[in-house]
Amino acid sequence: MFDIAGRVIILTGGNGQLGRAFTNALVSANARLVVLDKYPVDEVEGVLTLECDVTDKAGLQKALAKIEEVLGHPQGLINAAALDSPPNSPPEENAPFESYPEESWDKVMSVNAKGVFLCCQVFGGAMAQVGQGSIINIASIYGQVSPDQGLYQYRRDRGENFYKPVAYSASKSALYNLTRYLATYWGGKNVRVNTLTLAGVYNNQDDEFLEQYTKKVPLGRMADEADYNGVIQFLLSDASSYMTGSNLVIDGGFTAW
Repeated sequence: MFDIAGRVIILTGGNGQLGRAFTNALVSANARLVVLDKYPVDEVEGVLTLECDVTDKAGLQKALAKIEEVLGHPQGLINAAALDSPPNSPPEENAPFESYPEESWDKVMSVNAKGVFLCCQVFGGAMAQVGQGSIINIASIYGQVSPDQGLYQYRRDRGENFYKPVAYSASKSALYNLTRYLATYWGGKNVRVNTLTLAGVYNNQDDEFLEQYTKKVPLGRMADEADYNGVIQFLLSDASSYMTGSNLVIDGGFTAW
């Protein structure tokens, strides 16, 4: 029921922390994996890696032609490519809302919203033509609820003008209705589209942040990379064959209170 061996799966954002974790998990599941990223990706045995910008439709169409030539029609798509402003970004990237740069908004929205739209157009459209496919749009708890700026008060207390910025939240929130739209649009074509809402992943964050963040998580910790592998395989497999237009929240309980 959960078998995805031999299925042609496209993963965007392969260079990201979760992208690398998903790559290893899907290779272990014997999927025929294609990894896309704007920058060179480490070669993995049995994986087709292509340099491709998700905001460039012509580049995506070229990638699709290569995938169909080498592996055949895509059967799964994981839209994991995304931009955020990490804690060590330049000060203007984490400035108060009133002074958040317009160009930063445009850049984040271009990748996180437009990029998913274009990948769904190109790769999802190819799935619809053959009547089979599963699309996973990777969302975030900060698309479902607003960032708690109190998590970063310790930084402001030590003199930094730090706020979690708006663009990431707005872009991830946009994925919910894109997902629902495509689920209804392609339902008759046997292409399923679901959103996967994830919480923060441990990546050597500073102790003050970890202390504040984990207080908000009923399970008492940030996610490990491997925590999301099972649900990715579930959504790609026949185990979720009657699931579309839905949002799975895997967040340790962060949004439960």
